[in-house]
Amino acid sequence: YTQALAEARMDIREVDAIAVTTGPGLIGGVIVGVMLGKALAAAADKPFISINHLEGHALTVRLTHKVAFPYFLLLISGGHCQQLIVRGVGDYVRLGGTKDDALGEAFDKCAKMLGLPYPGGPALERAARSGNSKAYDLPRPLKGTDGCDFSFSGLKTAVRLLIEKEVARAGSLTPEIIANVAASFEAAVLDVLHDRVGRALAIAQRDYPITALAVAGGVAANQAIGGSLRALAEAHQLPLMVAPPALCTDNGVMIAWAGMERLQLGAVDDLSVAPRARWPLTELVPI
Repeated sequence: YTQALAEARMDIREVDAIAVTTGPGLIGGVIVGVMLGKALAAAADKPFISINHLEGHALTVRLTHKVAFPYFLLLISGGHCQQLIVRGVGDYVRLGGTKDDALGEAFDKCAKMLGLPYPGGPALERAARSGNSKAYDLPRPLKGTDGCDFSFSGLKTAVRLLIEKEVARAGSLTPEIIANVAASFEAAVLDVLHDRVGRALAIAQRDYPITALAVAGGVAANQAIGGSLRALAEAHQLPLMVAPPALCTDNGVMIAWAGMERLQLGAVDDLSVAPRARWPLTELVPI
């Protein structure tokens, strides 16, 4: 926080409030942040604002693109994969989510199986650019089924079995095999996203005057996914809104913005707020 204040050329006494992530997440790190935030709020006599970090992701496009409510949100990260209607601050309708692995987790684990460096998602995306997306026929979990949920565990298992088969055949993972597996995996993901998001968008537009298709979370930085979703948004006559890569992953700016949105609506919290490891967006209260 001292670095942020220095870059803004501000003193703690000049800020309007202290916004802090109180969940969801790994509880140890959340507790440390909450305790520091409470101490700052108490010492500086500033309002304290509890932020669900998923709401930070959900509202970022209102900072970067001035999106009006209600809009459709695809939240795709290492720990979350959800389709939501954002009706307002604290007001979310969940249309679907993952039944097992989050999309970012599937990217990272497949990248690790291919021996690609960390972070796995970007490394797999780079490898896929030089690969043949039709080299391997991988499954498209839940494609064409009812509902708006995702499932990536079976796809991840199929990649593992494919890698084992190719290593047994070729003796090792050659650069060509790595590129082709990465490209085939990414193609399967794109097909699944197009089907599942298209279905959810149709439901959202049926029930609400949706203003945009917004994408948030670390996986939103994937260019192939961005291109596929742009085409889908155009088919539904909606603008595609994606935050800059630096604001797609977990960051303090999105928490500050969510805090500002809440402060403007008069939503502040007392210092008795407890950190939470689990905290679905649908448990928030509309303001």
